[in-house]
Amino acid sequence: MTLVRNDIPSTTPRPSVRRARFHPSVPLRGAQAVRASVLSMLLGCLWISTPGLAQERLVDHFPEAAKSGCMTCHGEIEPIREIGSEMLNQIMARGESMGDPAGCIVCHNGDATETEDKAIAHGGDDFYPDPGSPWVNDETCGQCHQEQVKIQWQSLMMTEAGKIQGTCWSFGAMTGYEHKYGNYAVENPKDPKERLGTDTYLAYMQRLRELEPNVFVDRHEPLPEAVGFDELDKLQDNPELAAFTYIRQECNRCHHAVKGRSKRGDFRGMGCSSCHIPYSNEGFYEGNDPSIPTDEPTHPLTHQIQGTRGATVTIHETSYHGLSVETCTTCHNRGKRVGVSFQGLMESPYTSPSTESGGEQPSLHSKHYIAMEQDIHYQKGMKCQDCHTSIDVHGDGFLNPTTLAAVQIECSDCHGTPDKYPWELPIGFMDEFEMTPASGEPRGVTDQQLPHTWAGYQHDKKDGFLLTARGNPYENTVRDGDEVIVYTAEGKDLRLTPLKKLIEEDKVSTRGLVAMQGVSKHLDRMECYTCHSSWTPQCYGCHVKVDYSQKDQCPQCDESQTGFDWIAAGRKHMQDEFRTTDGEEQFDTVIPGKVTESRSYLRWEEPMMGVNGEGRVTPLAPGCQPSVTIVGADGKTILTNHIFKTPAGIEGSGEGGQLAIDMSPTQPHTMTKNARSCESCHSSDKALGLGISGTRPWNETHFADIETTDGTILSKRAQPQQPAIENLDHDWSQIVDRDGNQLATVGHHWKLSRAFNKEEIDHMQREGTCIACHREIPQNSMAINLLHHVAKYTGQLPKTNEQHMGLVNKIVLLSAWVQVAAAGGGAIAGIAGVFWWRRKRAIGRTESSGL
Repeated sequence: MTLVRNDIPSTTPRPSVRRARFHPSVPLRGAQAVRASVLSMLLGCLWISTPGLAQERLVDHFPEAAKSGCMTCHGEIEPIREIGSEMLNQIMARGESMGDPAGCIVCHNGDATETEDKAIAHGGDDFYPDPGSPWVNDETCGQCHQEQVKIQWQSLMMTEAGKIQGTCWSFGAMTGYEHKYGNYAVENPKDPKERLGTDTYLAYMQRLRELEPNVFVDRHEPLPEAVGFDELDKLQDNPELAAFTYIRQECNRCHHAVKGRSKRGDFRGMGCSSCHIPYSNEGFYEGNDPSIPTDEPTHPLTHQIQGTRGATVTIHETSYHGLSVETCTTCHNRGKRVGVSFQGLMESPYTSPSTESGGEQPSLHSKHYIAMEQDIHYQKGMKCQDCHTSIDVHGDGFLNPTTLAAVQIECSDCHGTPDKYPWELPIGFMDEFEMTPASGEPRGVTDQQLPHTWAGYQHDKKDGFLLTARGNPYENTVRDGDEVIVYTAEGKDLRLTPLKKLIEEDKVSTRGLVAMQGVSKHLDRMECYTCHSSWTPQCYGCHVKVDYSQKDQCPQCDESQTGFDWIAAGRKHMQDEFRTTDGEEQFDTVIPGKVTESRSYLRWEEPMMGVNGEGRVTPLAPGCQPSVTIVGADGKTILTNHIFKTPAGIEGSGEGGQLAIDMSPTQPHTMTKNARSCESCHSSDKALGLGISGTRPWNETHFADIETTDGTILSKRAQPQQPAIENLDHDWSQIVDRDGNQLATVGHHWKLSRAFNKEEIDHMQREGTCIACHREIPQNSMAINLLHHVAKYTGQLPKTNEQHMGLVNKIVLLSAWVQVAAAGGGAIAGIAGVFWWRRKRAIGRTESSGL
């Protein structure tokens, strides 16, 4: 085991449950084999081809199941997998061999012979209400899926090491660039070859490990404890310790080892169940089992497993396949907010519009939303898992602490480029972690899937599976001639025409051709989504208040300020008595301090740009931009609107350090076919990182009261309308000045991430484009004045954007040909002059010789 327990001795014994392991590749025997085969061929085909088929009962197809004590109460419950599926057949066969013809104890454990005493039937402390929980799934899911269970502890969704390092960074770069802490103490396997993936992928990741040793670390230490009730005096000298309170109460409540806070939009299971068991946003059970309450939340929507296109989930006579996007957004609604953005939801501070009863818009994930444009992949019927592979989501068995470290896919992996099909691109293209594009031999395609994904749906490989930028097979995406087929989890076969073929067929607009071919540096240096993201959530300024007021120390306080520690709750599951507990809110992991958050302002229009860890130009959005207020145990402020700084000399800073408010490189997940306009980048100060203009200085106190025209406030009792944020002398949105001096941090995980430098800003900025022509139009040049009047009276002045572009194009071409003609005419005149001079000289010699 690579998981290291840090709150109980490692020698503490765990209850031993003797369970024989079995693997789906092991054939069933005798009557079991006949039954499985017949049901798979007949009922399986019927079920999969009839998406609206009503949910069937287990006992109707497995009569022996009625003999299980579990069926006394749960006889109407829906089968965990659809009738006819191989997985259900194997569970039933396994259950029969264990003495439970209904198969329930294969996953839940318990006593299938008991029909009266629920406590006995549920097996006491060894009953698994959530078999997917990481604290028990080595004995449940791990019976078949050993690889996925083994690697779960190194996965990003378990460690959350990137979020921890990011929060520590914003409180003064407490761990520097090193991704030191995880939610739990965990380390890499000793043998590098244990990393899941192809040999090409293993070599690729070893290269990244050497490039970025602070990211690709060998182990994570457990996140330190937050200050306790008897340690609050430490905050006076070390206020940055409040970061651990913030992380434990807010940032890291979504990891797989806990069930989470179970509020609207946040209901889910643990471990494998986090993704593979469907929960609705309301958290109510809507299946057929009368023994499961339907009027209290925290229950799954149905007792069924969702997975690939081969797993059918049926609710109210409607069926679907794959993992619902809403399952992913249960967690991915904070931070970069990619889940809700993909769905077309933008966080709003307002509760409007009103509901039918006149109430407020209901809170979802503790937020309110505006309906925005949805990602084109979402509109096409794709789900998160259609792009994100098993390596992306489950992990590869090694510590990859950030999303950029873990995610192996790039846009070009499917779409290619204007001059290369995806299979013609080299490994590493658009994933270079260098400042120059990748080069090398074409990556080709492969006939082989990864061995550990045997349980996934087996697709027709056609001409071969595409390869990701890091060299692993893209197991639901294949080459078919000069086209690509994406087999979606829902069951669609989407045929995609790569860019190269679109251009050959003249199906790309002039604007697209100019952007991708006319300016070749775009594809050499930029991410595709830099232009194709239609909007990006941007919440500028994260005002974090951590109030440690304690009733016994604060005279004006009615109660002590506390909050729930989700990491401590997760670690409590390590104790044998809580290993099988379904949820955490009943735990006593309460710590001092109450965390509240607010923003300065929100935006969604085109974001600014910068350079990401791959060395490519990318959208940027506010990452962690805390202005921190800390209230001590006595109710007095220790810090007010404080922005921490990084140590001297890093992130483009001098001796004073850099403001630790980070602008994060992001893939917004709001793709659209139509790209943002040229001027939205080249004529925008915001896009270049120079900020949004209009706000008054944040480091000044602003009043609003009766005042004189020179700004003198007349009331002696006037209160500041906007208190100062002491060391913020520019807007939250500005990360660089016109001289290329970086003003805040950018993507603190990676060496290459940064703001644009002066040379890049000067090269990109085109704010004088209009002025270049219109300073002469219409009256500052006699020739232009004449042409303008002729065009005006003949109706040829451009009135539309297309006419204007046509005129500019005509002028450019005419100018070019005039210059070519002038140069050519000059050359001809020069040659003619030389010829005339030599001829004249020859004539002169003839005359002087008397001939």
